[in-house]
Amino acid sequence: MRHQRRRLTAVAVAVAVIAALAAACSSAPPGPPVLTWYINPDDGGQAEIAARCTAASGGRYSIVTSTLPRQASEQRQQLVRRLAANDSSIDIMSIDPPYVPEFAQAGFLAPMPPAVEAAAREDRVPSSVEASTWQGRLVAVPFWANTQLLWYRKSAVAQMGLDMNRPVTWDQIIQAASRARTQIAAQGTRGESLTVWVNALIESSGGSIITNVGEENPELVQLGLNAPPGLEAARVLQTYGAAGVAPPGFPTSDEDTNAESFQSGSAAFMVNYPFIWGKAKSAVEEGTLPQSVPDDYGWTIYPQTLPDRPSAPPLGGINLGVGAFSNHPDLAYDATTCITSPENSAYYFVSNGNPSSRISVFSDPEVVAEFPMAPTIRDSLTQAAPRPQTAYYAEVSGGIQRTFHPPDAVVPGPTNEAATALITAVLRKEALL
Repeated sequence: MRHQRRRLTAVAVAVAVIAALAAACSSAPPGPPVLTWYINPDDGGQAEIAARCTAASGGRYSIVTSTLPRQASEQRQQLVRRLAANDSSIDIMSIDPPYVPEFAQAGFLAPMPPAVEAAAREDRVPSSVEASTWQGRLVAVPFWANTQLLWYRKSAVAQMGLDMNRPVTWDQIIQAASRARTQIAAQGTRGESLTVWVNALIESSGGSIITNVGEENPELVQLGLNAPPGLEAARVLQTYGAAGVAPPGFPTSDEDTNAESFQSGSAAFMVNYPFIWGKAKSAVEEGTLPQSVPDDYGWTIYPQTLPDRPSAPPLGGINLGVGAFSNHPDLAYDATTCITSPENSAYYFVSNGNPSSRISVFSDPEVVAEFPMAPTIRDSLTQAAPRPQTAYYAEVSGGIQRTFHPPDAVVPGPTNEAATALITAVLRKEALL
């Protein structure tokens, strides 16, 4: 009995200690809410901005970052899985623009306060606002906006008779490259970059992949792939493939491999994002590339599909969404205002090479000093067209990647019909990708 009483006494003491510790913890002042920002991989810029905005909050919140996979489709997949499970840990998320409608339609984004919406529209390139909008409402905050330029080697083009101070068409550069027996580096791999190319060609012809954007019923989505702009886009791809100007391994070439082709001089032309400028400058600093190579880089607006119509360059970048199940949506939206401030946007452009969605940043002296093509990027973003605004973007893009690949085997008419049939069947749940 004596041993039993001792055991009971020991248990009572332990319970009392635990209770006292719990009471002490509960009476301690809680720390500021921690906001988790799910980011796409970069060179550390978003983590630095998170630290800056934590300091600027004055103790109201702190921001930690969690890195998503590299591919946009995999980022979407991870976020959708967690949000479908009402994950409250997702306070802020970096979203690739074409997936914004899907997230909004699914109820994954917290309603945006009017004051935040007004601020998010200020000083923004129109294409980034359009890509952040669903059903007439701004549902995400434009962060950075990317676009492709037409890059060219000045020494090679000087002998081709092209005036690169004026808009040029795809047909013009294809003919010039063919005569000079050089290449045009473009993204031919079966991936999102192929949809980007097809969409830019169609939009530049005055058409749209989806003609009734915003339609919520997948069975009623109408496609414009068989319309004249879609056929014109297919003709450009066919012409490109038949001219022999594609780089080696074209059906698997992506932005990085094309940057290498252009940097080596094997391609005199390239359509690509501004990261290629920073890539060349870094190589110069590392001593693996002579300064004469980036000195030979020229740039201009994305090629026109039609000679009498301005091009509609690709639009990329990142928009910021606030999770619908966040415990602190108001603080998260406050944080997005800090993240996308002019100062942080200019820092992110200079440090990570990601252009801002803010118009004013393109005239920032530090930005222009680091990226002399900043005015051209701004003009390109002004003309840029988003990919189809639809809650079913993954299905539409997947169908285009299946049927327009390899791009050098595209046949105007049959390819368009095959894409239309596949995407329509997938939307009606009659087929799988």
